[in-house]
Amino acid sequence: MPAGSRSADKRPVGDGNGKKTYCRPSWDEYFIEIAKVVSSRSTCLRRRYGAVIVKDHVIVSTGYNGAPRGSLNCIDRGVCRRQELNVPAGERYELCEAVHAEQNAIVNGAPERMKDSTIYIAGFEESGEFAEGKPCLLCKRMIQNAMIKEVVFLKKDGSLAHVEDLRSLETSPLTLGAK
Repeated sequence: MPAGSRSADKRPVGDGNGKKTYCRPSWDEYFIEIAKVVSSRSTCLRRRYGAVIVKDHVIVSTGYNGAPRGSLNCIDRGVCRRQELNVPAGERYELCEAVHAEQNAIVNGAPERMKDSTIYIAGFEESGEFAEGKPCLLCKRMIQNAMIKEVVFLKKDGSLAHVEDLRSLETSPLTLGAK
């Protein structure tokens, strides 16, 4: 990314004398906002996640968490199987029908466009609060195999985390990211 691309760009607008300013979002802010919108397509009752894969400031692919194509999803069923069984967040993914947002974005995109790209991940809890966007272990592996070079995710406190060394996303089997 070019120098300074992570900070907001202040530009005068209005009458031309500089009295009014417009705060243009950084590229990271722009794409994380798009990931938030993508999450609104989620079919999960527990958490909504959206992912946007970007290369050279152009969107390569998007994805949200939900049941595989052609399968009944939690919204249609009206119940989350894991919630019914009181399964804590981040455990027993095999009981969940959903494919993660990152996985859907990778599967839906052209493989040759993934190399050296950035994936943006945003999520929301059922309550509407931010959910931790850190990829789970399986998604981390898929991100690595897709040769995506950087992960930018929305943290629970609303700030952004930037990860260029995917090894730093190492997650123990007991704390697999809460999706």
